[in-house]
Amino acid sequence: MTEKITRSWWPDLLAVVAFVALTVALARGHLLDLDQRVAGWSLSHQPPVPYWTARVFNYLGQGGSVLMPITLIMTGLLYWRTRSIRVVLPFVATFVFTYFTIGPAKIFFDRAAPKFDGPDPAILFNPAASGEYAMSYPSGHVANAIVWFGLVALLLRRELSHRQWLLLRVAPVVIVFVTTIYTGFHWLTDSIAALFLGLVLTRLLARIPYDRIPLGPLERFSAPQHGRRGEVGRQHD
Repeated sequence: MTEKITRSWWPDLLAVVAFVALTVALARGHLLDLDQRVAGWSLSHQPPVPYWTARVFNYLGQGGSVLMPITLIMTGLLYWRTRSIRVVLPFVATFVFTYFTIGPAKIFFDRAAPKFDGPDPAILFNPAASGEYAMSYPSGHVANAIVWFGLVALLLRRELSHRQWLLLRVAPVVIVFVTTIYTGFHWLTDSIAALFLGLVLTRLLARIPYDRIPLGPLERFSAPQHGRRGEVGRQHD
């Protein structure tokens, strides 16, 4: 947990307000034309090479089949080095936070994806939305890229240079943001909402004092760790 994140709640609060404001605007029918114009352009400009390149890079936001296994392996290696059960806590916290926020939000808002061929595809709370294209808001890929790459940074257990921070925390999010829209998986505002949600989640996860959480009977497996515990490197949020 960085000192900068610890002392400032303003980014968290502003992100929550922005998410709520965007959601209310969409629920009232605003910004839907913008979403449809952007999606219309994307779906009509998809030659094979750019499209499949975007599909591949979009896996940078795939939580269950890509980011989760990678961070689980990193967690296992860190446990092998430290012999402390505490190194598992960040992975568990990240899984719980994403599982109980992103998924339920997508189900609750019931928004179809741009490729949905039913009525009113862009509206929230669409009674006609169903199937694989029925859980578009917010974008899980974009939120995953923010949160899970934050966990990767934490598991590296060292401060990041400015360049490393850009490559690890910014580049994947930008790539996933663009590719989810270009491929037609999400509306523009789906990805914007995910930026706000992901920022809140990753900052909350960075605040958790993993080295001070009571473990009860598991405390005997909490051997002293090396390095700076509970930190997410040097963030620039």
